[in-house]
Amino acid sequence: MNGTMRAAIMLPSLYVTITILSNISSLRIITVLGASMDAGTLLYPFSFTMRDLIHRALGTMAARLTILLATVLNTLAFVVFWIVSNVPPDPQVGEQTEFGNVLLPGARIVLGSTIGMCVSELIDTEIYNAVRRRLGERHLWARVAVSNAFSIPIDSFLMVFIAFAGTMPLSVLIEITGVNIIIKYIVSAFSLFWIYGVRRGES
Repeated sequence: MNGTMRAAIMLPSLYVTITILSNISSLRIITVLGASMDAGTLLYPFSFTMRDLIHRALGTMAARLTILLATVLNTLAFVVFWIVSNVPPDPQVGEQTEFGNVLLPGARIVLGSTIGMCVSELIDTEIYNAVRRRLGERHLWARVAVSNAFSIPIDSFLMVFIAFAGTMPLSVLIEITGVNIIIKYIVSAFSLFWIYGVRRGES
């Protein structure tokens, strides 16, 4: 199996896995250093790096298809959770309400995460391409930095306000959004060297 084939299997799989796990983790609001955030924020920023790796190794079309696949699978995961939560439980075991109590309230969170992911990452892909056309193959860091500078705030705003608007004070929503943006920028900056280590296959 050559390097391109390995990348075509591993990178999209890791991207989809990260998005699903981060959406589930987002069901819990935590505090880190006194700041409120959804727990998915600790994992989701790595999806930006994975997407850029896919873009560089496999090309624009592969990046778009992976984003759309992740959107479909995240939606499917919620549908499965909803169905399983509403199937009558085995009376010998008990009501088992904890499963539904944990996962079903996350409908808006899953919706916000999925919409934020799909919209922001498709926008990121187009900005990445626009910067590449302007600068050529030079300055990979600029492509990643500029595209993330736009997509990260879009993702954070859509996710937080779709998921939590009306359930928390506006000040908390703004705080969660700000913390999301800062953490995603930090992870994006520190993970840039991974992208330089991937052979180019952009198209």
